[in-house]
Amino acid sequence: MPEPRPRVDAVVPVYGGWDHVEKCLRALAAQTVPANVIVVDDESPDDTADRIAAAFPEFTLLRNERNRGFATTCNRGIAHGEAEIVLLVNSDVIAEPTLVAQVLEAFDAAAPETGSVCPLLLRSDGLVDSQGITVDPTAAGFVRFHGARVGDADPADPVAIGPYGAAAAYRRTALDEVGLLDEGIFMYGEELDLALRLRAGGWGTVVLDTPGGQHIGGASAGAGSPRQRYLAGFGRGYLLRAWHIVGGRHTLRALAIEAIVCARRILLHRDVKSLTGRIAGWRAAKGVARPALPTAGIDASIGLAQSLRMRSARYWESR
Repeated sequence: MPEPRPRVDAVVPVYGGWDHVEKCLRALAAQTVPANVIVVDDESPDDTADRIAAAFPEFTLLRNERNRGFATTCNRGIAHGEAEIVLLVNSDVIAEPTLVAQVLEAFDAAAPETGSVCPLLLRSDGLVDSQGITVDPTAAGFVRFHGARVGDADPADPVAIGPYGAAAAYRRTALDEVGLLDEGIFMYGEELDLALRLRAGGWGTVVLDTPGGQHIGGASAGAGSPRQRYLAGFGRGYLLRAWHIVGGRHTLRALAIEAIVCARRILLHRDVKSLTGRIAGWRAAKGVARPALPTAGIDASIGLAQSLRMRSARYWESR
């Protein structure tokens, strides 16, 4: 009898960096529960795609004709598959052998209206990299427990809106209903936008508390680089307009926070990338239609002062 088709499509967007890409793909090849691995090369600036083709002939390799960004690249991989569960894995994530099994077990045990699963990722130093995203009333997203000890991570508190993009699992029927990642966002913020749309559509999320892998972080855009700051600012500006945050009940709070964040970057670091990115993102979101912000999944207890503190690199460590 033929082997049963995998229930999970593992989609890996790639933009160069063979050293970490190889480790990522070897980890996915060693899963205790096999997945259908779809690698999408976003016109890598090196020979990574050719190396993938040679080293992993059992995987599906798609090549973009030009550099199209994270969201578009992921969407191409998602559309190419047909498994009931989609697992997005950054190329700088080294999955535990049980990651696919963890995700499947979580979906199987969850209610049918569960649209996503949030894996727990660690950093190379053993601290938490991410455990989903929490959101304040202005729809600003914060990576849960980043920099905290593993024992301090909590799947329930604070509430999670959905998975962080480095490793994110989705029910395909949920994606079919609300749509894939917004391709108007090149990188950063697209997973938050999708999480908001899933929650607005009535889909819930489950947070895992067993480590599912290790995340290097910043491998594509460069951690803390001007490009990363610009793209992160773009995503924030895009969401502020698309979700009608400015113009809604939290307008003054949102504007105050954005002014503080951008002014701090300009005055202390002489860096305008966060500001110019926000302006560009705001302009790009013109005409983008989103429903009202969901109440489920948003942590209404986060006040303005706490929202500013949560932007500190050591917030979760000292929480």
